[in-house]
Amino acid sequence: MKSFCSNALKPNHSIQNPPRSFLSSTNRCLLQRPNWVSFANNPRCAFPRSDCVYRATSEPLTGVERVRDDDDAVAVADVGSETGGLRRKKLAAFVSGGGSNFRAIHEACLAGLVHGDVAVLVTNKGGCGGAAYARESGIPVIVFPRTKDEPDGLFASDLVAALRDYEIDFILLAGYLKLIPTELIRAYPRHILNIHPSLLPAFGGKGYYGMKVHNAIIASGARFSGPTIHFVDEHYDTGRILAQRVVPVLATDTAEDLAARVLTEEHRVYVEVTNALCEERIVWREDGVPLIQSKGNPGQYE
Repeated sequence: MKSFCSNALKPNHSIQNPPRSFLSSTNRCLLQRPNWVSFANNPRCAFPRSDCVYRATSEPLTGVERVRDDDDAVAVADVGSETGGLRRKKLAAFVSGGGSNFRAIHEACLAGLVHGDVAVLVTNKGGCGGAAYARESGIPVIVFPRTKDEPDGLFASDLVAALRDYEIDFILLAGYLKLIPTELIRAYPRHILNIHPSLLPAFGGKGYYGMKVHNAIIASGARFSGPTIHFVDEHYDTGRILAQRVVPVLATDTAEDLAARVLTEEHRVYVEVTNALCEERIVWREDGVPLIQSKGNPGQYE
C-alpha cells in the first residue's frame, strides 16, 4: 500500500511513521559582513517574524553574528563544537526513480557527514526504487501529486501542510521530474534545491532530464559537462546556481559513459552542498547570487 501524509486523513487512509508533534517555533537571523546576508528562517513562516531582531553595525564583522529571539534558546538541539550549536536540520527528498542522490545524502547523514536527517521522502511514483529504499530505511513516503495513476497522492496545499507537520527545513530534489508547484515555492523560499546533470544554463529546461541530457551533450560536441545544483523557482532549471562540478567529455564517450562519470560527481557535490545548507553556510550576495562559505574560513567562498 502506498504511504502518504495529510492533515485531514480519510478513515480508509493509512500513514507510515507519523510526524512527531511540533517543537517550539524557531527563527534564526544571520547577519554576515555588509552586503552578505543569510536568513535561516523557519519554513512554517515564509517571511521573517516581526519579533526577530536585526542588529545593524558599521564595523566589519569577524564572523557570523547570530541574533536570536527567546524561542531559539529552547529549540537548539544536538549541540556540537564543529557546528557552533546548530540543531540538526530536517530534510525532505523528492524522487521519481531510483533516487541514488537521495541514497547518497541519507547515507551521509547516517555517517555524520551531513548535519541533518532525511525526515520524509516525496515521490510522484509510489512504487519507484527510491520509495522502496525509503520504506526499508524507515523513512515516511508521501505521494505527490494526485493523478489517475496515483489516486492516493496529495494536492499541493496538503503537501505543504504535510511538510510543515514534519517540520521540514529544506527540500532536496533528487531526480524528481515534476514541476514544483507555486504553493510549495512560496512556502519554502530559498529552501528548495535541485540537481541537474549538465552545466546549466546549457542543456536545461523542460524535456532535458536523464539520458536525454547526456545524449544531447554528446551530440553537441561539448568538451565538458557536469552536475549543477541550483535553487528552485517556478520554472525548469532556471533558479540561481549554487554549485557546479566540471566533468570532461571524452572523444569515445557514449551517453552511458558520460552519465556514469557525472553521477559520481553528483553524489559528491550534493552531499557537500547539503551539509553546507544544514550548517547555514549559504550566503546571498546583494545581487542575488548564492555562495557557499568555506567551513574553515568564513571569509572565503567555495
